Amino acid sequence: MKWTKLTITTTTKAEDLISAMLGELGIAGVEIEDKVPLSAADKERMFIDILPELGEDDGVAKVSFYLDEAEDTESILISIKEQLAELSDFVDIGEGSIKQSDTEDKDWINNWKAFFKPFAIDDTLWIKPTWEALTPDMEGKHIIEIDPGTAFGTGSHETTKLCILNLKKYLKQDDWLLDVGCGSGILSIAGKLLGAEYIAGTDVDENAVRTTIENTEVNQMKAVMVEDTRSLQHATECMEFLTGNVIDSADLREQIGLHLYDVVVANILADIIIPLSNVVSDFIKPGGIFISSGIINMKQDAVEKALLQNGFTILEKTVMGDWVSFVAKTSEK
Repeated sequence: MKWTKLTITTTTKAEDLISAMLGELGIAGVEIEDKVPLSAADKERMFIDILPELGEDDGVAKVSFYLDEAEDTESILISIKEQLAELSDFVDIGEGSIKQSDTEDKDWINNWKAFFKPFAIDDTLWIKPTWEALTPDMEGKHIIEIDPGTAFGTGSHETTKLCILNLKKYLKQDDWLLDVGCGSGILSIAGKLLGAEYIAGTDVDENAVRTTIENTEVNQMKAVMVEDTRSLQHATECMEFLTGNVIDSADLREQIGLHLYDVVVANILADIIIPLSNVVSDFIKPGGIFISSGIINMKQDAVEKALLQNGFTILEKTVMGDWVSFVAKTSEK
């Protein structure tokens, strides 16, 4: 199937009104392009460290939507033009032009898989997407098979490599591990391969938790999803995962278990690790380890400051490309 893409060039003042107008005409979804700077709330909601380079805001916006070949494009265009003319009496719609183009019906969800290939963490461990075949290079190595789905963290990113290498260095046999922001589950699975006795994990996205469960099963490991209201059983024969925000919820932190974990790992982003450093010691045994990554180099000083202010001793800082990982230790008391 082919789709018709229609793009209205308008103003940032009119983009919301035009989006609402399209909704009233039965168009379910739109995409908006403009150069309006992101607000603080936008940045927090999107969890981004590197802001897009938008250029100077010129007041121009492009509102795009798609129609499939079964729809009457001409009649819809007539209705849109009539509605734009009416809106122009109340708001500056700018150019108000409509550009039409055709696009193929691509599998946008799965196209990214072409770029996710098997790769080595080190001489003993490989990460392999589930749809790729084993290669001779992987023979005799530990293999973690991952299908990230919509969860963040395929493992190919430097931040995940940093976390796994630090887990190999600091996680001891029979340690208890907590994975905060488990994403695809790759760090939990790595922790189990490295000998952790018990593993728990959390993520704010329920879909990520489900993806983690699925990936543990692919790797012949047992895991369960825990209901929000039930405390973890801390059963060492399986891994346990639940959905929630450990930064905001003291009740959730109690559910997970206080001062039980030898190692906590968080591969998130600097702007999340900073507030997390204020509560993460609740989970860690005296003298335990907190491994954090996902930190863009321009924010490493802010993360280091937060860790020190919250009573951690920094044991190690490792760098890969533009990304930084900290290994920190809680007080022995």
